[in-house]
Amino acid sequence: MRNELAEFLRQQRILKLKVSFAQWGLLIAFLALWEIAARMNWIDPFIFSYPSKMWKLFVQMSTDGSLLHHSWITIGETVVGFLIGTVAGTLLAILIWWSPFVGRVLDPYIVVFNSMPKVALGPIFIVSFGAGFLSIVMMALAISVVITTIVVYTAFKEVDPNMIKMVSTFGASKRQVFQKVIFPAARPTILSTLKVNVGLAWVGVIVGEFLVAKSGLGYLMIYGFQVFNLTLVMMSLLLVSILATFMYQAVAMLEKRWQTWREQG
Repeated sequence: MRNELAEFLRQQRILKLKVSFAQWGLLIAFLALWEIAARMNWIDPFIFSYPSKMWKLFVQMSTDGSLLHHSWITIGETVVGFLIGTVAGTLLAILIWWSPFVGRVLDPYIVVFNSMPKVALGPIFIVSFGAGFLSIVMMALAISVVITTIVVYTAFKEVDPNMIKMVSTFGASKRQVFQKVIFPAARPTILSTLKVNVGLAWVGVIVGEFLVAKSGLGYLMIYGFQVFNLTLVMMSLLLVSILATFMYQAVAMLEKRWQTWREQG
């Protein structure tokens, strides 16, 4: 039995290494092909730029500190939008579950707001909250809150009704049912929603920066397009992708640690 377990773990480690090598190999091959294609004029280097040119710009902007400044602004806005969006969406889902009347009242508004193009709200946010940090965060919230509410509320409704009946039979109040049954059962879904909200928060912040910002990575993209510095646009886009990936992995690690803690507990 031990030998079989050891062999299984060894195969899993080998598989993990193979996947990592394949992932890095695919990335390196893509960057190399991109570089060659631009230098051989297979693609227009003015429009698509190429990795070495983007790297030179990255080093230059990192040296003078401007890139770090813009990156921290965007990261801060994203983290704030991510946290508030997750908390607000979860609280709204709790409210809808707690009061079916409120849920029926809000249902059509949630459907309409979810189907509305959020970019259309940009001018309203600018007029209401000013052309700055608050408008950008509100754009992130507009994108993430409704999705969080729908996903979390759906998780609440899918909890085994027999469990609810059982604790209710023993005299549990609605609050106790929620604390002991509903919320613990939906917690994995809430943690998974965090990963979804990472992408939504980044989308909201970048769109908000497109509209109103005078700093941030979204601003660099718009500015680069306006002055026809498409290398700046591509570098900013690539940096956003990298930062969003790191944030996603951090949330995934948090979810994994919680699951490990739960199993040990």
